[in-house]
Amino acid sequence: MRKTVLTLIFSLLAMTIEAQSVVQLWDNTTAPHSNHLQGKEKEEGGGRFSNTVEARLYIYEAAAERATGQSIVICPGGGYWLVALGHEGHDFGRWFAEQGITAAVLMYRMPNHHPEVPLEDAAEALRYMKEEYAPSRGIRSVGIMGFSAGGHLAAATTVGALEYNGDKSHRATLRPDFSVLFYPVITGDRHFAHNGSFDNLLGAERTSELTARYSAERLVSATTPPTFMALSDDDGGVPPANSIRFYNALKEHKRPASIHIYPSGGHGWGFRDSFKYKSQWQQSLLEWLDGLK
Repeated sequence: MRKTVLTLIFSLLAMTIEAQSVVQLWDNTTAPHSNHLQGKEKEEGGGRFSNTVEARLYIYEAAAERATGQSIVICPGGGYWLVALGHEGHDFGRWFAEQGITAAVLMYRMPNHHPEVPLEDAAEALRYMKEEYAPSRGIRSVGIMGFSAGGHLAAATTVGALEYNGDKSHRATLRPDFSVLFYPVITGDRHFAHNGSFDNLLGAERTSELTARYSAERLVSATTPPTFMALSDDDGGVPPANSIRFYNALKEHKRPASIHIYPSGGHGWGFRDSFKYKSQWQQSLLEWLDGLK
């Protein structure tokens, strides 16, 4: 019996490995900017990694017979201190692929007070998926998704923070076709901010001017793509005001948006079954994505 169980486990692991490919985007020596961290990335347990110094994509490709023509770059959270690659990364990558949506889970470099670093990683991931990956696979749209601090990364990419802060490269002008934000960090306003994320991004002594430049709600415009948001009302980690501010900014600019605030669940539930509203967000998200085709 034990041998049968082990065989099944190894078979499932093999299937998981075969379902994905890994694309190295760049590291601190080849990227436009370095985060100046030294050494190798560190595994913190639970599928979480800190001291990340290399950007790469784990691609989960949808089977051709189920493909919807959509793809999504996934930015896991971790407070800009680490990347929660498991329940906010690989678990979603597998699920999206099962739904016919090709997913690319992004291992991004920590900012270490260099905010342009994770932003250029996300922009490069979009460029790769749009320009190198999509054309030969029938993918018509590429979106971005983020959780918590990864939600800030996704939102800042969505509103063009790189370009706003002076990067005029072709990469900076690339925008996702849609955005999905789960309990995102959005604003640097100290009354509502997740200050740990903004401290790691910009430094604890950040100026109000610098903070404003990376507060995503301030950069929403008439060209911001459609956005889906999901969060819990009792989130004690990232105040719900973050998502509400972003939603209100989208509506002020008459941009399509859908926000789902669940009564409970706290922060950081990701793909976990323990979140009692999991089936609801799954159905709502898939219906929303279907409406974008």
